[in-house]
Amino acid sequence: MPLWGLAGLTHCEKGLRDRHDTSEREKGRERRGGVGMSSLRSLLTAAAVKGVTEARAAIFGHVLNPTGKRSPHKILRKKLIGEQVAQWYPYDIKNDDPLVQAREEKERLAKLEMLKRRGKGPPKKGQGRRAVKRNK
Repeated sequence: MPLWGLAGLTHCEKGLRDRHDTSEREKGRERRGGVGMSSLRSLLTAAAVKGVTEARAAIFGHVLNPTGKRSPHKILRKKLIGEQVAQWYPYDIKNDDPLVQAREEKERLAKLEMLKRRGKGPPKKGQGRRAVKRNK
């Protein structure tokens, strides 16, 4: 629209006229193909970036998380350390030798008997500290 055509219009009428012109442009775009050049370019760029990201993940063994939700992958990716911890401590041969176990059991029973003679042994079942507190 030429400038001289807008001279007699008020400010509000000019805004209405501008809106009308933009809707005509959009209709023309729909007739040509429905999508503007800039939006087509952005779609192609997004598709290319997505393809490159997927290829990079496949090559380097990354896990894609396009939604951004929480994932346990970071924790599961770490190496397990239980085996190295177990190797740090020497092997205990006491568990394999029955003579060693019998001697330890005999020592435990002797110590328990000595404590009972002094009156320091464990109480009878149901006569412990909690039962004494309950009776008070």
